[in-house]
Amino acid sequence: MQPDAANRRRRTADLVTERGFVRVAELSESFGVTPVTARADLDALERAGLVRRVHGGAVPSGAGAVDPRPEREPSFEEALAASVVPKQLIGERAAALVRSGQSVILDVGTTTLQVARALRARDDLDDLTIFTNGLSIALELEPEIPRFTVVVTGGTLRPRQHSLVHPLAGSVLDEIHVDLAVIGCNGVDPTMGVTNANLPEASVKALMLQRAARAVVVADASKLGEVHLGRIAPIDAFDALVTDAAAPGILIGELRDAGLDVLVARAPDRP
Repeated sequence: MQPDAANRRRRTADLVTERGFVRVAELSESFGVTPVTARADLDALERAGLVRRVHGGAVPSGAGAVDPRPEREPSFEEALAASVVPKQLIGERAAALVRSGQSVILDVGTTTLQVARALRARDDLDDLTIFTNGLSIALELEPEIPRFTVVVTGGTLRPRQHSLVHPLAGSVLDEIHVDLAVIGCNGVDPTMGVTNANLPEASVKALMLQRAARAVVVADASKLGEVHLGRIAPIDAFDALVTDAAAPGILIGELRDAGLDVLVARAPDRP
């Protein structure tokens, strides 16, 4: 049986004091509540002065309290192992937006890698031109040449994400205008917009937006409501968000109220 809100928040404050840092995911699992509820509990405790919110969780309040686990960008391989099925469904839903003969920017990321895989699986597609700053995505698409034309943007290699960033990442992007940009991110928030943990990548993503007639952001449910260091663009810079069925209804509603078309990827019904 779940504890009531007051009891749950008291126990949460005790855990933060005892451990020095508690993650949202730990609270969600421990109390059998959604991550949205766990974040709301921490926000309430912060307003009461009992904890201090940091990325991913909370630490004890008070001067001199520091986050013992500062924000760390996960590697491409770490991210690839997380939320595999939701990302696959998102990839298929986003790939369904593409038509033969179109030009597409496919941003770096593990969710956009699933978009690339879903595009490969579509036998009906032909004559696609795909621009990417992701080496993993370029290698994924290579077997589809010449059905697809694959263009790598160039730039400086970031080993952690196998991505190409400034300087020179804009040398190709400055010269093109595509039908659709599919952008990955670390956070989608109704007020703060779409953000990324790494500033150089956020800069390239913002440039990609400017070079596309339509832009779609892809993000699994864990990224909704999150805010990170580098702002890519406000919500209204995107035409749609593709997310998965675990996305909290309240956040979907807020994003739609902000003018964003939210497409929810769901597993097909099984007989």
